Amino acid sequence: MTTPNVLDHVDAVLAVHASAGLDAHLGGAPAGLSPPYCVLYPEPGMPVRASLADDRVNFQTVVQITCVGATAEQALNYADRSAAAMSPPLAVAGRTAWRPEHLDGQPVQRDDDVVPPVFYAVARYRLRSTPS
Repeated sequence: MTTPNVLDHVDAVLAVHASAGLDAHLGGAPAGLSPPYCVLYPEPGMPVRASLADDRVNFQTVVQITCVGATAEQALNYADRSAAAMSPPLAVAGRTAWRPEHLDGQPVQRDDDVVPPVFYAVARYRLRSTPS
């Protein structure tokens, strides 16, 4: 059995966003990209013990999804659509994924450090999976 990894889980999050018609990127937005879009910031994650035998075949991580819009309404709309995409269990190759657990978020904020300014909404999800 192979050790679970974070990239398979990140790929699953990117896939559900693409299926929902959302423009999503890993670790940052490409230069010159205009809103709306989402950016994923995953933690590296870790294998978790499945039993007292210390077989670390389960996996968990947290991913932050930052939804960016030209207006607060656009950022919130993208955040709502992202949340809907994250509702069912993810399809992770060779794994059985739990339904993503919405942990928390942040209020919509305006970023004046870019020109033109953008608005962003942040949500964090815990992802978990077990071997299939």
